Amino acid sequence: MEHALLYTFLEASSDCKFKEQLRSLEPLSDQGGIAPRRQGGRIVRYRGGGFDDESELQCDGNRSGHLQNGELETDAPADEDVIRIIAAQLAEIGDKLDKDVQGNVVNDLVQHFLNENLSREEITRHMSRVVRELAQAIPSDMEQERVMLVLAMVLTKKIVNTVPSLLRRVFSITVTFMNEQFHNYIDEMLGE
Repeated sequence: MEHALLYTFLEASSDCKFKEQLRSLEPLSDQGGIAPRRQGGRIVRYRGGGFDDESELQCDGNRSGHLQNGELETDAPADEDVIRIIAAQLAEIGDKLDKDVQGNVVNDLVQHFLNENLSREEITRHMSRVVRELAQAIPSDMEQERVMLVLAMVLTKKIVNTVPSLLRRVFSITVTFMNEQFHNYIDEMLGE
């Protein structure tokens, strides 16, 4: 769900200079769509998110699921059209917030992503701190969670616009960040 939302957000964003490379992260499913689907008793996940149809289903405690007939079942995937609509709306918001993100903030994050000595967790913590600080500095009448979610996705776009070779790493870490910080919020948004 987070992978599909970020992918579609980037696709819909203006000034996304890496749309051609983005296709390498295009979500997979049995129908070629963006939502994961059940296929032959297993969940088909996304290539860019680190899973494919040969991977095991992994739960991190944030996703609800239960065992049924000895198989882990998760909540039904969000509808593709809903994800596209929400991502387009968030991309519009992102285009407005884009100007509020200073180049030095992006360059600092680029340096963190380029530093091979930093773990994914360290980079995720730094990104979280930057997103919180930006959200507090930007006056907005939107919910704080929505602003922070959009800022995380805008930062992803700006980092990869700056250093396109970071696409896979930044995308993957942002998806993890979104899952850890905003999974329930995204789930609620898609369910509305």
